This record gives sequence, C-alpha cells and structure tokens, in this order.
Amino acid sequence: MTQALSATAFSILGQTPLLRGLPEGAFAALAAASSERFVRRGEVLFLQGAPAEHIWVVIDGWIKIYRTTQGGAEAVMAVFTRGQSFAEAAVFRAAGYPTTAEAATDARVVRVPAAALMRLVRERPEAALAMLASLSQKLHLLIGELEQLKVSGGAQRVAGFLLSLCDGTGDQTVALPYDKALIAAKVGMKPESLSRAFNRLRGLGVRIDGDSVRIADVAGLQSFATETD
Repeated sequence: MTQALSATAFSILGQTPLLRGLPEGAFAALAAASSERFVRRGEVLFLQGAPAEHIWVVIDGWIKIYRTTQGGAEAVMAVFTRGQSFAEAAVFRAAGYPTTAEAATDARVVRVPAAALMRLVRERPEAALAMLASLSQKLHLLIGELEQLKVSGGAQRVAGFLLSLCDGTGDQTVALPYDKALIAAKVGMKPESLSRAFNRLRGLGVRIDGDSVRIADVAGLQSFATETD
C-alpha cells in the first residue's frame, strides 16, 4: 500500500544522511514528490536488473539487499533499517538496480523518485555536493565492513553484529531483528557456522533464548570483537 508521507516518515527522511544537508525548500519539494509504502515480510521492492526509478529509505523494519548468482544462490550484500537509504548509486548512474531488495520483516519505506532527485541536482548544485559527501561517508563505512569480514573470525563478526543491536553497557537483552539464516549471510558465514560462533560466545556471557540474546558483559564482548592477533 502506497500513501503520502506520514509525519514520522517526513521526519526520518529529513534526517537521512543523503538528504539532511539539503536546503529546506529543496527538501520539502523532494518530500512532496515521495511516497510511503508498507511491505510485508518477503515482499520484493525491486528486482536485480530493473530500471532504477527510486531511492529508498527505511522508516521501520528491515530490508535485505542481495544478488542472485548464476547458480541461483542468494548472496546477501547488506541489510538496512530505520533511517538508512539504499539504491543511490544505481540512480545516479542511471543504470538498472544491481541487486534485488526484499523485506526481511514487515516494514515501511519511502520511495524517492529518481526523476525528482535528478531535477534537484541539476537545479541546485549545492544539493549535489551535500549528497556527494554523504555517499563518500557511506563508501567508507562499507569499506570498514568489508575489512571486518576479511580480518575478523566468525565469532568476532557475530559479536560485532550483536553489539550493533546494543544501546548501552553492562547486562543487556536484545532481540534478533530477523532470522538466523539472514544473520549468517550478513556476517559472511553458513548457518551451521553461526551456531558454532554462538556456542563460542557463551564463554563471554552470551545466551540465546529463541529470538532474544542476553549479553552479560557488553564491554567484554566489545573487547573480544575488536581484539587482534
């Protein structure tokens, strides 16, 4: 279901790194051209190779981005949540979407039309500079994630994922936001390897109970996640 932006969606859209540097009038015009959409878990937002007609921003829930290999396997590239945008590069390149986007949970998203965005860039060069800075920052974050996949062990990567769900220190219980198969794909391992990683983390006070994880010592888990040989 698609509708005009709610007050919540308007506020989150304005705080998205890609758009928060825009002049007030320019942002208001872009928001007016955008629409809000509710999607069910498993619903596809766009397919790999389809024309890149929108930039997307997550308002609630989780969206996974993946590529389908020649053998039909699904390679998860990223998972996005509240306040995060995706598909910018495809729009600016005027190319097809290089991935498929699917709702990993029930979610709400905003679709920002590519045509409206490109018109803004042509008319307001300062807007283009603000967006370029945001894309550069996003690239650095992706490089950091790639580095972690290359140099960290499986248990360390799982620890880092759990820490991304925490909002403090000490003893915490966090909810796993989506299924364990997707968590495994996000941290670059097979589901059976994920189970072994969780078992290893038990020694650090990590306990799984269904879709919840209790972390007895967040600081200790942080030290483990960042330790080097």
